[in-house]
Parts: sequence; structure tokens; C-alpha cells
Amino acid sequence: MTTLSASASVDVAVDPPTAFRAFTEEIDRWWVPGPINAWNFARAVTRRIEPGVGGRVLEVYDDDGDGLELGRITVWEPGSRLAYRSSVDDTEVDIRFEPVDGGTRVSVEHFVRPGGNPEHGGLFWPNVIRWLEPWCRDHDPSRPARRLARLAVALYYQDPAAAARWLAATFDLRSWDRIPAEGESAGWIELHAGEVSVLLFAADGKWSPEPVSHNLWVYVDDLDAHLEHARAAGATIVTPIQEHGYRAYTADDLEGHRWTFVQTSPAVRG
Repeated sequence: MTTLSASASVDVAVDPPTAFRAFTEEIDRWWVPGPINAWNFARAVTRRIEPGVGGRVLEVYDDDGDGLELGRITVWEPGSRLAYRSSVDDTEVDIRFEPVDGGTRVSVEHFVRPGGNPEHGGLFWPNVIRWLEPWCRDHDPSRPARRLARLAVALYYQDPAAAARWLAATFDLRSWDRIPAEGESAGWIELHAGEVSVLLFAADGKWSPEPVSHNLWVYVDDLDAHLEHARAAGATIVTPIQEHGYRAYTADDLEGHRWTFVQTSPAVRG
């Protein structure tokens, strides 16, 4: 059965007017950068929400504000409610801000609009809304935007969610997202040591005598040129360039260590 709507809520430790301002005015800082979190990762500089009904939700590509219109605001009620109609698929998003003890409950519903094609809509907001909670914890609107280092590490586990909980509790790795609780799972789990991403993937029960247990991710300026150079220099190309919202290829080095090279983004430092 095709899913036509998805919803979620988080409690944040600020009052509703502050939560609304954080959501709308600071989205460029609380939005988590990463290869799966942009329509065009190679160009995305930031996100922006223009205030008021008719304002645009934008993925910004340069300092002049050029970018992709993701949606148009249909409801603008500061401290209470925000809604927009997607410009890139057949969905709408409705976000509500409700006072609760200790702060605000921010609830989101992301749904395929009536008459829309459910195949033309990604219901991602129930995952994204979780990023707001750690940003509002000890809220400081002057904090800089989140950025990524050039190098990331990918680790493979039989139970990535359990590994994430253990790494956070034991090695004090942090998350810009919510770490899955016991009994939960997630297709993408990303922890951080400063600006370095630690990506946790499922081994899918396919351990071999020589399993792939780790993988280095490196962001490069010109992925096509990098691939041709690596191939000419003798690297074993495991997968050629593929696109998943980001562009990447995978190669093994001279002793079989696996590397993933990703077309960089303005969200990556250096």
C-alpha cells in the first residue's frame, strides 16, 4: 500500500514564538548538511524560508540567493503554524507549534495532496523535524551553521542502531539527529566527532571470512576527473559514479581497503 501521509513531533526546550523563529529564521543553521539531505548536494549552500504567505522555501546555491524553489508558504502564523505547498513534488507540509511543559511540541504532517501522484512525493519531514530538538537545546541563535569535514568514516555493523547507542554512550560521539532507541532502526545513521561524520551502515548478515567492516568517505572537487585519475593509477573501481541525490563512486586501494569518493558541496569545509 502506498503511504499518503507521515507525521511526527518533537518537544523542544524553548517557547512557541522562539521555536517558530528557530524553525524559520535559523533553518540555514539547524539543517543537517549531508549527501542525502539536499536535492542537489553538489551545489547546495544552505536553506532559506522567506516569511509570510507566498514566501518561498529555498535550497540556495550561491551568495546571490540563486537556487531551487522547494515550496510556497500557504499558512504563516508566527508561534503557531506554518504550512507550505511543495514546488518539486505532489506534497504539502503542515507544521504546528503547541506549548507544553518545558517548551514547545513541534508537530509535522507531510502528505500527498489531494489528486497528487503518490509516486511524485518523498515524505521526509518526519525524519528532518528531529534535527530541530538538539539545535533548540541550550538555544543560541548566534551559533554558526553546521558544516562537514572533507573526510568521513563509514562503519558496518550487524545492528547499526545498537552500535550508535553504544558509540554515543561509550565514546561520546554526538548526533545532529536523534539516535534510534532500542527496537528502532534507520536507513541512515550519522554520528559526529566534531565536523567529521561517522556513518553507520548495516552489514545485512553477509559477513564473509574477509568482511567489509569499514569505508572511508572523501569529498572531492571534481568527481569525474578523480575517477579517471584513480582508474588510470590502478585503483580497483568497485562501483562507477552513481547518483543518489549526491554523486559518488567506490574503489578499493592496493590492499583492499574500500573508499567512497563524493562530489563535494559548499556545505563541506575546505
